Order: sequence, then C-alpha cells, then structure tokens
Amino acid sequence: MRDVASTAGVSVKTVSRVVNDEPGVRPDTAARVDAAIAQLGFARNDLARGLRRGRAGALGLIIEDVANPFYSAVARAVEDVAHERGHILITGSCEEDPSRERQLALGLLRRLVDALLIVPAGSDHRYLMPDLRAETPIVFLDRPPEGLPADSVLVDNHGGARAAVEHLVQRGHERIGFVGDPPALYTARVRLDGYRTALADAGIAVREELIRAGSHDAVAAEQSGRELLALPESDRPTALFSSNNRNTIGVLRALRDAPRPVALVGFDDFELADMLATPVTVVRNAPEEMGRIAAELAYARLDGDGARQPVERIVPCELVPRGSGEIAP
Repeated sequence: MRDVASTAGVSVKTVSRVVNDEPGVRPDTAARVDAAIAQLGFARNDLARGLRRGRAGALGLIIEDVANPFYSAVARAVEDVAHERGHILITGSCEEDPSRERQLALGLLRRLVDALLIVPAGSDHRYLMPDLRAETPIVFLDRPPEGLPADSVLVDNHGGARAAVEHLVQRGHERIGFVGDPPALYTARVRLDGYRTALADAGIAVREELIRAGSHDAVAAEQSGRELLALPESDRPTALFSSNNRNTIGVLRALRDAPRPVALVGFDDFELADMLATPVTVVRNAPEEMGRIAAELAYARLDGDGARQPVERIVPCELVPRGSGEIAP
C-alpha cells in the first residue's frame, strides 16, 4: 500500500479508503489510486485484513470422509451458504480418528475461523469449551456433542431405521439381518436400536446371530453379508437392513451370489441406486439440508444470537420403495 500511495501521490490512509470503498475520497484522487493499483498489480490481502479484525472470513468444517457422498453433499451445502456471505470454507476429514478430529478442530480455531462445524469422531468435546466461551460458534452435525452444550443438527436415525425394518416386516419378513458400523458410532448405535425397536413392536424376537455390527466400509459389509447368507437355510435371513450407504454397497455385492432373492432396505440414498436391475429401496435423508441448517445456525450466532440456549435440529427421513425392499420372503 505504501508503494501505491507513493505512486499516486497520496497517503496510505487514502489508499486504504479507496481499496475498502470508504467515503471521503475525491473522484480524481480515487482514479489516480486505481491507476497506481493497476500499474503495480496490488492485491488486497483479505486474510490479513480479516485477522486484524479478529476474523478469517472463513468457516471450518470437519467431516468423516470427503470421499463419502453423504459428507461431500454436507460440505457443498455449507459452502453454498458461506459463499452467500462472502466467506470461504476450509474442510478437513478426521477419518473417525478422535485425535485427528481434535488436531483439526484446534488448528482451524487457532486460525480464527469465524465458526466451526464438526462431524465428531470422539466421545469427549470438552476441549472446545474455551472457544465456545469465547463465543466462537460451534455446530455439530450428524452426531451430538459429548460433554459440551452446543448446537447440533441430526438425522432421525432411530425413526428412519425403524421405518425400514417395519417396511420389511409388513411384507412378511421375520428373519431380518442387520449390517452396520460398530455401535461405538452414534449413528450406528441409534440405527441398531431402531432395528431392535421395530422387531419388538412387531412381536418378533431379536436374533443376535443375524446382527453384524462391525463393518465400517463396503469390503467389511460384503463379508458380513456373505456370513449371513451362509447360515443354514432355517436361520438364513430373508431380508437385510444395511445401516448406511457404504454398507449397502457391500451387501449388494454379497447378494450377487445369493441362492435366492433377498429383500434389502438401506439407510442413505446413493448414486445409481434407482438404476440397478432391482432398484434399491432406501431410507433417504437430506445431507444438503443438514449442511444448510448447520451453517445457518452458525451464522445466526455470528449475527448476534449468542445468548440463546443450544438447539438440536432433527432432519426427517423418507422411505423410498423401489423394488429391493418389496421382495417377498
């Protein structure tokens, strides 16, 4: 800015006013400053400007895995809201690693992001308390905070899983297998509980041998599906409920070798699910809506709504019958 001021024959303060569109500069003076800027190739450092004001002009977002379509949809929705505010989005993946989650969260906060949105991997978030007390907006997505009073946006995991299993029960299925992530994960635990609730409501005993709660990717889910399909015919499930999109993909691979058709309902929609030979019945949720609501909660805090109590918003699910969930036992 000093070089621009020297070239234009004005003060540094005048250059600052022109760059920031502030009043009080004569048109001919502003024209000289603009010409000097063009001549020297000057560009304003928005990051430094923001840091001087205590803000970076950015939102921080921590998700599980950007390669997962569910979380990439969340990130895109948050980015769209940030763009409307003239902010950028800084995203990191914690890969279900609590230590990596903490490292990413503290790293983003030390860079003075305006707000932090986080899909948590850990079970203790008290380390974020100093930033929350400093009125930095922190919003949890997909899973609630532990040990921290913060805003959260969750999917109706229990209700969606319950609806999926009820759909299979209504079509005459009693031996319904479950393939999902380890119960240590909040979403997996609640969806498994929804599975159990639906069976209990129908008067069907839960058979633990039909539950495979330990597959975190498609490869492990395929193995779990094959184990269930290898059970003796009298014990073999006639239907399966898979608790997220990656588990559904693994189960579909296992079902290619099934001796007879097996019904399937998966939690989460995924690309081309409706284009398969037998389109996949899913419990569809709206990750875009989750991301949008979370970003709006963060901006509400930034706009002065910091005194209100933390809120929990629940995004509803929708059962989408397509064919696989309607196969009779």
